[in-house]
Amino acid sequence: MKILVVDDERDVEDLFRQKFRKEIRNEGLELVFAFSGKEALEILETTNPPQVASVFSDINMPGMSGLEMLGIIKSRFPQLQVNMISAYGDTDNYTRAMSSGAKGFFTKPVDFESLRREIGEILRS
Repeated sequence: MKILVVDDERDVEDLFRQKFRKEIRNEGLELVFAFSGKEALEILETTNPPQVASVFSDINMPGMSGLEMLGIIKSRFPQLQVNMISAYGDTDNYTRAMSSGAKGFFTKPVDFESLRREIGEILRS
């Protein structure tokens, strides 16, 4: 099962691969990474419907923000679950993300146990 992680900080890839190595090895989790909103949309549009079970995206990125990308994803692929991640856990970002169709909202530094539970639900569904 593929999960798309979108973040402009490239070290996030190593961190996610390290934190989820057991799920990758034993539970069929495949992590796909995009380093911009534009790149994420290109990945999602390669197949219809997208071959991704869920998206986890940073909010603050140069160019297209995660919230802008969320709006586009929800309009093109309404069935796709998107969780937002932000270094700023302020009410405004949370409210905007949830009202735009986000399934969940995580703050940085990411609580990987909470994220593991969310990904576990995705793997079981």
